[in-house]
Amino acid sequence: MNHLMLIPLLPLVGFLINGLIGSRLPRWLVSVIACGLPAAAFALTIGAFTLLRTTGTPIAETLFTWVGAADIKVDVALYFDQVSAVMCLVVTGVGTLIHIYSAGYMSHDKSFARYFAYLNLFLFFMLTLVLGKNLIMLFAGWEGVGLASYLLIGFWFEDREKTNAGLKAFVVNRVGDTGFVLAAFLIFYFTKTLDFQGINGYFAATQPSLLIMNTIGILLLFGACGKSAQIPLHVWLPDAMAGPTPVSALIHAATMVTAGVYLLSRMSGVFLHAPLAMDVVAWGGALTAFVGATMGITQYNIKKVLAYSTMSQIGYMFMACGLGAFDAGMFHLYTHALFKACLFLGAGAIIHALHGEEDMRKMGGLWRKIPLTFGTFLFASLALSGVPPFAGFFSKDEILWNAWSAPNGSPAIWAIGWIAAGMTAFYMTRAIIMTFFGESNVPEKVEAGIHEAPFSMASVLVILAALSLVGGFIGTRFTGFLSPVLGHPVAEGAAAGGMEHILMGASVAIAACGILLGCFLYLGKRTLVEKIRDAVGPIYRLVSNGYYFDAFYYKVVVRCVDWVSESVLAKVTETTFNFVAIELPSGGINMVSRLFSSLQTGNVQAYVLYVLLGLALILWWGVAHA
Repeated sequence: MNHLMLIPLLPLVGFLINGLIGSRLPRWLVSVIACGLPAAAFALTIGAFTLLRTTGTPIAETLFTWVGAADIKVDVALYFDQVSAVMCLVVTGVGTLIHIYSAGYMSHDKSFARYFAYLNLFLFFMLTLVLGKNLIMLFAGWEGVGLASYLLIGFWFEDREKTNAGLKAFVVNRVGDTGFVLAAFLIFYFTKTLDFQGINGYFAATQPSLLIMNTIGILLLFGACGKSAQIPLHVWLPDAMAGPTPVSALIHAATMVTAGVYLLSRMSGVFLHAPLAMDVVAWGGALTAFVGATMGITQYNIKKVLAYSTMSQIGYMFMACGLGAFDAGMFHLYTHALFKACLFLGAGAIIHALHGEEDMRKMGGLWRKIPLTFGTFLFASLALSGVPPFAGFFSKDEILWNAWSAPNGSPAIWAIGWIAAGMTAFYMTRAIIMTFFGESNVPEKVEAGIHEAPFSMASVLVILAALSLVGGFIGTRFTGFLSPVLGHPVAEGAAAGGMEHILMGASVAIAACGILLGCFLYLGKRTLVEKIRDAVGPIYRLVSNGYYFDAFYYKVVVRCVDWVSESVLAKVTETTFNFVAIELPSGGINMVSRLFSSLQTGNVQAYVLYVLLGLALILWWGVAHA
């Protein structure tokens, strides 16, 4: 047996133990259970990954048949190929590190065991999502991570704002899930299977009309946009920063928000035959990368800067998938998990040192007081900015090269991604300078207690910072590793090598320009920044308010839905249905019951008359039909 089932089962056991009896266990034991079981799952994943690399044969394990009708069969089955291998390594590896970090970060929280129970539950659902062999298994994990993220974002449920943030994430994801479900119905209608290999094999051999293929692709994209915080369903991500910072690192940087990228890659056999859907994915990803970067420039909350950065970087992954470079998108997913987890956990160490402060305007001059946090945050920022030889340079350069050279790529889409890369370098330089350099804006009573993170937190930061440096060299083999599964339509040859080097140089140049511009504007009194902000006042307000997406949804969409609910559904539809289906039948029955009750007079002569009339009626019926 391959024991694939143990990989998701181990975190589930941690959830059950800490969820049921964790409050009665000592905290050290809760930590050991919560961290040790994901670590064991990571070890099993490495074993399965090694076997896969050695044999080249995907590992499948069927647990039991869930539905076994004549025209449909759904197995509870796990499948470990190149794509799920990369995802499992990220989920279990980075997930284990975040669990270890959480042991220090949440050590004084009164709901310590409940927190780790939710974290383990999230890992179980995420691993179910990436290991599922069919759409039903994927969807079970898909909805499960939505539930777990709701519980974790609203973990401090006594705070109304945090509860609302969790609810918002849950509702917005349900909107996207509508597209996912409709796509699944269409896929089953044509393929008569829900198994991924069967689906991709069917569409490789037989394609319905382009209209059908593009419809399926766009519906899948809509579902992916909800989970991966892409325009127009991105509005939940900044609010989700209300949860504990390790939750932001796990869910909103390394794992859950990448589920949409995994879905696009897993269904690559559908998208490769849906050219319009591919274009929508590519241009939608490019637009999200650009818009997310612009919003990151205007934020002062350090976690929201990173949230918009996540939205932007996943836009790059979507852009790669839309260009047919699914392997490049998965490569960036892997590197992004390393450096973005390091950035979020570094932000958590800063917030921990400042007793909960998240506003960068109330920071400054911290590099002398928390040098280790500064060093790790700097390494991860350089990786995010695409500076060689850090990890982000390799994966982002691969995506930008495909934006130029792919069959449906163009200089325009490359330029959007290139400019977004420059803005990424700029806003990360801005964040570093406002947080670690310049004059200290920390209140005196807080400044006296600033200290470096404890060992459990600091060790994780060092590991992730080191991986942010070397992860690109490790991951350069991923593109070749993934290509046999995902396909790669971009032709690479010696003739293209020169242009690729030119574009690589342009990527490094725009990152350097972003860093230099950030240093020029924010090292000093920043009067020029204020003048620029005043000069572009309306544009600045537009961007800093998230392009008013939230305002539009609340004032237009929500109000329209409320009006339809109250004025049409409640007053017309529901009233009519209530009259026809409830009041009319009940009124008729009531009238008949009153008629029969009026016959119950208590008069014996009347009862004899009723009997005689009944007998006469029966005799007449019998004679008439004899």
